Amino acid sequence: MLDSLALSKGRLTDDQIARYWDDGFLFPVPALSAAKAAAYRAELEEVEATWLDAGLPLPLNTYKRVNAHVVMPMAFRLATEPGVLDVIEGILGPDIMVYAAEFFIKEPRTRQIVSMHQDLTYWGLGAIDGLVTAWIALSPATPASGCMDFVRASHKNAILPHEDTFDENNLLSRGQEVRVDVAEKDKVAIEIHPGQMSLHHGLTIHGSGPNTSDDRRIAAVIRYCRPDIKQQISDTDYAALVRGTDPHGNFIHVPAPTANFSPESLALYDRIRSQQSQVMMKGAKKTTSIYEGTS
Repeated sequence: MLDSLALSKGRLTDDQIARYWDDGFLFPVPALSAAKAAAYRAELEEVEATWLDAGLPLPLNTYKRVNAHVVMPMAFRLATEPGVLDVIEGILGPDIMVYAAEFFIKEPRTRQIVSMHQDLTYWGLGAIDGLVTAWIALSPATPASGCMDFVRASHKNAILPHEDTFDENNLLSRGQEVRVDVAEKDKVAIEIHPGQMSLHHGLTIHGSGPNTSDDRRIAAVIRYCRPDIKQQISDTDYAALVRGTDPHGNFIHVPAPTANFSPESLALYDRIRSQQSQVMMKGAKKTTSIYEGTS
């Protein structure tokens, strides 16, 4: 286990910020105490146990995988942890929005993978610098459990051609895979442990292998953006202002949910999911379970 980077009063140092912009990623960054990470995991698993068969309009996995912060207070709390936002401020500056928060979970001894890809390929935001993903470990992310692999400096490319695979074992919405051969020697294994996080640029090529361990691999994946970025495909887009101000008005602001899966948050969730499906699935030859039933 690698020791967490030493922050300066809870914030990234100039050297760490420079390393992020040089490499397109940074790890292992302290995010939470191990005890707090364990508490978040327990709360998530309580939500899973309580709501799996509770008659939700959509499968519980859809809510976990797409915009969990809209309908789950614990996801919003995790995305707005002050210590996490202090780190993100070093990359984005004082005005911070949550664009998306989701849980990527690989069950033990399963074949699910994430193919090598760039996040910004289908988001309709262009090849921007104003978005960073925080990947917070709620259980060990190791080579055995399917931790991420990053390709150093790959964020200096434009958005590269991708191919949709719609592979049932691929956790991505379209099973998208970059049409570039990535040599094993070019992959950096991002091993992090509960309470640690990695940061990566939206153009950094990355993916992950199957979980061959005996524990669930649970990650909270939070996409933070600056308010000045703008949706280029749809007329609207949604984000939650969590620090600073939004002088641009490019997003409809998302409030913190007050209870798990309240009627108000479910209605908002449906509006966001419908809008994002038009962007995420644009040009796709088939639909995917995460965005089924949208129009």
